[in-house]
Amino acid sequence: MGEEQVEVQVEAHEVRGVTVELLSTVDLGPEVDGFEGYELRTRRVTIEPGGVFGPVHDHAGRPGSVYVLEGTITDHRDGVATEYGPGPGWPEDRATTHWLENRGSVPAVEVSVDIVRTG
Repeated sequence: MGEEQVEVQVEAHEVRGVTVELLSTVDLGPEVDGFEGYELRTRRVTIEPGGVFGPVHDHAGRPGSVYVLEGTITDHRDGVATEYGPGPGWPEDRATTHWLENRGSVPAVEVSVDIVRTG
């Protein structure tokens, strides 16, 4: 489907209509020198029609990547709404500050992989 960018100014809402399922984790300490206290995390996130994954949040210290399996997810950042799905999603790096929503009529499902601190 590709990406579609539309300029918007929307106020982010609290989380609603979102289910997060932890699929797996890998302790990175024994795997990569210098990564003690970090893990690689894989989650399946489902956003129901009209659902919001907010409020606005950042990814400082928690880089990741998203792949959209089903539906369309709208990523709001820097006053721009970008629609993704199905297919490659968006990177989440230290400069990412955003919130997400499902404007569609079917559930949107993504796989999110990120590096997080443990404990």
